[in-house]
Amino acid sequence: MKTALVIGASRGIGLELVRQLRARGVRVHATARDKAGLRELDLLGAKALELDVAKPHSNEAFLAVLKDERFDVILHVAGVFGPRTDAQKALSLSEFDEVMHTNVGSVVQLLPPLMNCLNPVGGKWISISSVMASMSLTNDSGGWAYKISKAALNMAIHAAAKTYKDLTLVAMSPGWVRTDMGSSSAPLSVAQSVSNMLKTIDGMGLEHSGQFINHDAMPLTW
Repeated sequence: MKTALVIGASRGIGLELVRQLRARGVRVHATARDKAGLRELDLLGAKALELDVAKPHSNEAFLAVLKDERFDVILHVAGVFGPRTDAQKALSLSEFDEVMHTNVGSVVQLLPPLMNCLNPVGGKWISISSVMASMSLTNDSGGWAYKISKAALNMAIHAAAKTYKDLTLVAMSPGWVRTDMGSSSAPLSVAQSVSNMLKTIDGMGLEHSGQFINHDAMPLTW
C-alpha cells in the first residue's frame, strides 16, 4: 500500500488511520469538515482536503480536486450514530435523513466517481460498517437508526462489488472501540482497532470482495 485516501479523518478511527498509514510511509490524502481538523491532518503529513459528506456541493469540489489521483486503498470512515433511541420512539424524518444521508448517501454519491481514482490493479475500497448492522446478531433495537443505516451500507458495498469485479470492495467493522461514538466502556482502543484493520486490509484480495469482515479478519454474518 503506497497511497491512500481517508474520508472522514478529523477524529477517532479516521484520524488514527491517517496516523498509522503515515507511520508506514504511505502517501495519504484525508478529509475533514473544518479548519481544526484540516490543521491536524497537515501536522500528520497528510494532504488535507475539506469535505462535508452531508453537503452535495462539498462533494463536487472534492471530486474535482481528486480527478487525476490514484490510490491503492480508499477508506470511507465518515459516519454519525444519530439518536440513541430504540423502536419504542418514533424518529423524525429529519433525524432519520441525517443518519441515512451521512452513512449511506455519501457512499452512493462518492463511490462511483472515486472508482476511477482506485488503482485498477489491486485497488481496495473499505467502508467502515459495524457489527450492529448484522441482522443475525441483533438482539435489541437500541440505536436503530444507526443499525438500519449500516445494514443499508453493507448492501451498497455488496451490490457494488458485483459491478466493480476487478476491484476489492469490503464493508468492515472496526469492533467496539473507545471513541466518542463507542464510549469509554468499549474493549478496544482506537490504535488497536486500526492496527488490526490495516493488517486485515493488507491480506485482502478479490476473493474477499463484497464481504462483511471484522477488524480481525473474521467474516461477519449479514
